[in-house]
Amino acid sequence: MKQFDLRKWSMADVEDVAHYANNEHIAANLRNIFPYPYTLEDAEAYVGSCVENIEEGQICRAIVVDGHAVGSIGIFCGSDVYEKSGELGYWLAEEYWGQGIMTEAVKRICREAFEKFDIVRIYAEPYAYNIGSRSVLEKAGFSLEGIMKKAVCKWGKLYDCCIYALLK
Repeated sequence: MKQFDLRKWSMADVEDVAHYANNEHIAANLRNIFPYPYTLEDAEAYVGSCVENIEEGQICRAIVVDGHAVGSIGIFCGSDVYEKSGELGYWLAEEYWGQGIMTEAVKRICREAFEKFDIVRIYAEPYAYNIGSRSVLEKAGFSLEGIMKKAVCKWGKLYDCCIYALLK
């Protein structure tokens, strides 16, 4: 596995994010809030929000390989009746897919979230067709809880969505 670090974001990461996130294959697997094309302004807004994050109810980390921010991972705690759950989200530059980086990053951030927050469950909702992301979650110890039929509309098409969870 390629060596990497998880660290807090810095405004110095903006150019890396603009470069690596501007990828249609990445955007196709994420919610519509992640744009394609991904511009420098998008990167400035995203990294700025991560830098300003005081980590109350969330953890956001840059995935850093060879000094470059090549991805992002975060856990966002729920509220109201979902206060004991956290949602996991992530993306990684395509050139680093399949190298074990994301599986290890998921394990690390989940350990940190379980230690830091009063949660008992971390979940993720990959699209059913995203075999790579589903494999990451399974290798990190998550269990498939179900498949939601035609649950998401991405770029005008309906897709099934999975729900995976890791319990404390």
